[in-house]
Amino acid sequence: MRWLRTDLPLAGDASGRFLPWIIGCMVYLAALALAATMAADRLAQRWHNELSGTFSIQIPAGGRAGVVDNVVDLLMNTSGVASARVVDDAEKARLLEPWLGPGGLPEGVQLPDLIVVQLAAGAPLGAKDLRTRIAQITPDATIEDHAEWQGDMLAFAHSIKLLAGIIIGLITAAAVTTVIFVTRTGLAIHRRVIEIVHLVGARDSYIAKQFLMHALRLGLLGGAGGVVLAGLTLTGLDRLLSQAQTSLLPSLSLDVQQWLALAVIPVAVSAVAMVTAHLTVLIVLGREI
Repeated sequence: MRWLRTDLPLAGDASGRFLPWIIGCMVYLAALALAATMAADRLAQRWHNELSGTFSIQIPAGGRAGVVDNVVDLLMNTSGVASARVVDDAEKARLLEPWLGPGGLPEGVQLPDLIVVQLAAGAPLGAKDLRTRIAQITPDATIEDHAEWQGDMLAFAHSIKLLAGIIIGLITAAAVTTVIFVTRTGLAIHRRVIEIVHLVGARDSYIAKQFLMHALRLGLLGGAGGVVLAGLTLTGLDRLLSQAQTSLLPSLSLDVQQWLALAVIPVAVSAVAMVTAHLTVLIVLGREI
């Protein structure tokens, strides 16, 4: 493209030949980090939607007859309770299958009765309130507030997002450092050519523009390769995770907006390289005057 053309012979620089590969690796890592951030955010949102206002009530097996039915009736007549259902043996076996295998429980082992309670949105009830009410029927019941487990998992998801943000920041700093090194090397290699161009009236801004366009071209070239490779990696990982058949692992399938966000990465990296090269040239040439 004409607007990417440079008048200085920068394309033959040995240092510049490696810049697209370095930028490609950086874009690849940045794209994976950004995808991890989006996956963690989507998983945290799913946990919040599924577990918000949810409680599990365990009643020891072998108790008095009708205890479970009485507890369910009590819950359904409690203001603020949207639903209360008893988990059947088939569902409990399916929940334990990842740990116990397809064979299920050993013979003779009985699981406690399990009731899943879903509160209505904005209900003021808490685990303490439910425990007080259920104790009137069976004091041996155990109530687990999913909000506590949800808080730990959300904190873990936020930690992933923070770590991904740090990685992207380090990648950006490494890209800036690399472009500065390559630009300074190019200035040293073409020092005589630059002096001649200065003698015929060229200004520092003209020289800086040449390096700017060179960095932009190399950045787009390497960035495009890096984001394509990242897309292939994410697609392959998503297929592997889909075969795991577990809801604990996040899905790496991206929607259109998220793919567009990944496509912006090489453009952003190229812009950083372009600005860095431009400022580096102006600073170095300004010191030599």
